[in-house]
Amino acid sequence: MSRELLVVQRARKSFQTGKTKPLEYRIHQLKNLLRFLSERRSDIADAVKRDLGKSAHGTELFETLGLEGEINLAIEKLAEWAAPRPVEKSLLTIFDEVYIQPEPLGVMLIIGTWNYPWAITLQPLVGAIAAGNAAVIKPSEVSSHSAKVMEELLPQYLDKDLYPVVTGGVPETQELLKQRFDHIFYTGSSTVGKLVMAAAAPHLTPVTLELGGKSPCYIDKNCDIRVACRRITWGKFVNCGQTCIAPDFILCEPSIQSQVVEEIKKCIKEFYTDNPETFEDYGRIINQRHFKRLMALMEGSTVAVGGNSDESQCYIAPTVLKDVTEESEVMKEEIFGPLLPIITVSGVDEAIQFINEREKPLVIYIFSHDNKLIKKVIAETSSGALLANDCLVHYTVSALPFGGVGNSGMGCYHGRHSFDQLSHLRSCLIKQLKMEGVNSMRYPPHTAKKLGWARFLLKQVNMCRLRRMALLATLASVASVAAFVVQAFSFCPLLPVVDVNIACYYFIFCVHLLVYF
Repeated sequence: MSRELLVVQRARKSFQTGKTKPLEYRIHQLKNLLRFLSERRSDIADAVKRDLGKSAHGTELFETLGLEGEINLAIEKLAEWAAPRPVEKSLLTIFDEVYIQPEPLGVMLIIGTWNYPWAITLQPLVGAIAAGNAAVIKPSEVSSHSAKVMEELLPQYLDKDLYPVVTGGVPETQELLKQRFDHIFYTGSSTVGKLVMAAAAPHLTPVTLELGGKSPCYIDKNCDIRVACRRITWGKFVNCGQTCIAPDFILCEPSIQSQVVEEIKKCIKEFYTDNPETFEDYGRIINQRHFKRLMALMEGSTVAVGGNSDESQCYIAPTVLKDVTEESEVMKEEIFGPLLPIITVSGVDEAIQFINEREKPLVIYIFSHDNKLIKKVIAETSSGALLANDCLVHYTVSALPFGGVGNSGMGCYHGRHSFDQLSHLRSCLIKQLKMEGVNSMRYPPHTAKKLGWARFLLKQVNMCRLRRMALLATLASVASVAAFVVQAFSFCPLLPVVDVNIACYYFIFCVHLLVYF
């Protein structure tokens, strides 16, 4: 019996005790995870430094701050997320309880990735805990130092049986994928994503696949090119370009290509100094295999900025490639490194055509002052997300679902979307054993008369609108009575004369309030 099988069995046995169902237990585990991030901040930063060459401040900014925000949001909103959700009724069910009840799926498998080994591995865990699931955590073996710290320290804070950490390489991952899970959450490449989906199929296990792809960035010639290039430079070269939502390539008209190159060159110098190799906030390629892959991608392209490298340090300078064509090596796969190719197009229509001829990307970036042009790109393309006039920051908005479409992934997470993605949204309807006369229309024999009643009773009823109509009718009745009383009393010589219009004005005012709210 393999170690992986034992871990999964132990997690399922613990889950079946029902200990994860009380919200108090989930909140306690989330608070422990928050305490882990706080107390082990230096251990996490040291591990990321050894894996990716990232500074302590960079680790806090891009790894732990967002995690802490997600945990705090889940703690604050959990009671609301987990509560029954009433839905619209039909006339047939108007007196029944009809609602959606979120419930835990069971035992999850979370397969993390190496480029943000903490944020991307633990953020799905926040959703899993909040939803009441057990979760087997498999950090990437590529970021080996982070995986080791996670394996050694996380069990000191979370329930060891419900949230075990399994380390290892491809054989261990393959063994895990042989087991039956209730949901698999994978972050990584599309190639491996297909293998994960195939492994899940025999058990009919649902999957969330957070993949990648070549995310295009279109620059409108009439936008503020200096600001656009500043934001693109940051979004592309943060974490040494090893970000799934980094701009993969630029699309722009030939007339602005030279200006784009010069502006990005200035920004690289401003952000990373004249020598990025010695700058603390510029990291390293994860390993030599990826270093060699990236160097091969540059072949056949013209280096406009950067291009320097040091294989012994896994260092590649921030690099801009110009006059790139769609047949260039750098355009044949997701770059996932500090190489930024520029492809020239005649305008937005050709840019849209270029995007649509390829797999759907994880995100499309567009820089323009023209809101109509932005809406045109939204209307005529498809992607996991679209961000105008900035890069990456949509990832920080918990209210936005984060995920891909088509080749860039399936499913989504962040905030409540994580909770819903990792819950079963159970349909519930509770009827009373009454009003059998109404229900008899569905019993044989079926007649035209019964069918007519069925059409009427099965219509959806907007309860909010129904309540507003009832309130409106009540106000109308009150106003009518008030008008009658005022009119009656106006004939009394002992009382001052009151204009009947006062009641009408009051009624109209109430109606306006009702419509507004």
